Amino acid sequence: MTPKTLDHVALWVADRDRIADFVTTRLGMHVIDRTDAFTLVGADARRFKLTLFAADPPRERGALAHVALRVNDLGDALGDLGEVSVDRRPDGGAYFDVAEGLRLGLVEAETDLDYDLDHVALFSADPEATARAYERLGFAGAGPARVEVSGAFVQFERGTPGNPERPLLNHLAVLVDSAERHRSEAERLGIEVADFVDAPNTLAVFVWGPEHVKVEYVEHKPTFSLV
Repeated sequence: MTPKTLDHVALWVADRDRIADFVTTRLGMHVIDRTDAFTLVGADARRFKLTLFAADPPRERGALAHVALRVNDLGDALGDLGEVSVDRRPDGGAYFDVAEGLRLGLVEAETDLDYDLDHVALFSADPEATARAYERLGFAGAGPARVEVSGAFVQFERGTPGNPERPLLNHLAVLVDSAERHRSEAERLGIEVADFVDAPNTLAVFVWGPEHVKVEYVEHKPTFSLV
């Protein structure tokens, strides 16, 4: 398993237009694609994105603690948020609630994109054991309860992810060169394959990761044309 980047986080939300409006007006993103089923938003289609799948309310936070974006100047980025209530954490990050249980954050660190992914935080009953399990999925160890893919992180915070019937988190996706090869490797390792999807711009294999989190290995087709 050889993921190249953290490609996107996919969510189930009832009011995707509200969330899309927030991130496009205050967090430097734009709508990359919108269909009857989902809205795709990000600063760059070939970098980190949020996929907002239309779903019935209410949703439960489940495993997703927050998604944090990396910015060059935290003060400027906080200014763009306006009057949004912000919690400052000891790590220097600033975190805030958007809607439907979605919590985002801003972390100051050097980046070549105005708003790029810094980390995704997931709740885990055993953060250190979960981090080791993600290494089996191809993520690189980056501390006792943290893994990395090409400079972006998934970190595990102690909590109860549960197994909600209507979770906020749909899946966590990493970019790979070959989805088919990752399906074969998952089957060889005994990792449960949930689905294989041939979409207009991508091929993707979905597997079940620890604590009921679905992980997608997504391949961009040569015809990939989103901007």
